[in-house]
Amino acid sequence: MNLLIVEDNPDIVANLFAYFEPLGHTLDIARNGDAGLQSASRHAYDAIILDLTLPGMDGLELCRRLREQYRVATPVLMLTARDTEQDKLSGFQAGADDYLVKPYSLRELDARLKALLRRARNELVQYVLRFDDLELDTGTGQATRAGKPLALTPTGYKILMALLRHAPKLLSREALEREVWGDHPPESDALRTHIHALRQALDKPFGRPMLLTRPGAGYRLVGRDEG
Repeated sequence: MNLLIVEDNPDIVANLFAYFEPLGHTLDIARNGDAGLQSASRHAYDAIILDLTLPGMDGLELCRRLREQYRVATPVLMLTARDTEQDKLSGFQAGADDYLVKPYSLRELDARLKALLRRARNELVQYVLRFDDLELDTGTGQATRAGKPLALTPTGYKILMALLRHAPKLLSREALEREVWGDHPPESDALRTHIHALRQALDKPFGRPMLLTRPGAGYRLVGRDEG
């Protein structure tokens, strides 16, 4: 793997290099948020290990800008001492793919990175996902409906990608949460909030709704033949 480590603690950096380099992985290091953003937006990495508490720009803002401003889809694993539920929710809402709390096992970190990489590669099997007049380009991160760009949040993008992969099949709430947040779904009613925001971008500007909610069952996309 080609990894970017955004971390200012020299002991943690040394441990990561000592573990991953002998396994044949290539590591780059950025010691503050601004340097991390520059490296992540300019170079291709398999995954990014990101600390939250950084000099200058913190990890949340870095991840948010990486997703929203630069449209970088590289998997991000947040590595931090912050362990409250709200901290984790904030990380996922900023665009993180996984969250590991210090102290941690290096073997678990390695396993999580490999899982993120497998998931990312599966997402790129089909470069452009299409259903009816809806398209999502996984390379650029741009979604359009009837040729018009959709303004999506990072989580809205993940939800739409999951629904597109399975369209027009129904995805249960549990299955959709697993697709979006992996093994660490939020305990709150975050999905409903994100579905509402996605519906505002996907359906409100158009005359025909595509995002269907089946109460107690799940969510799916519907085409013009069902409208």
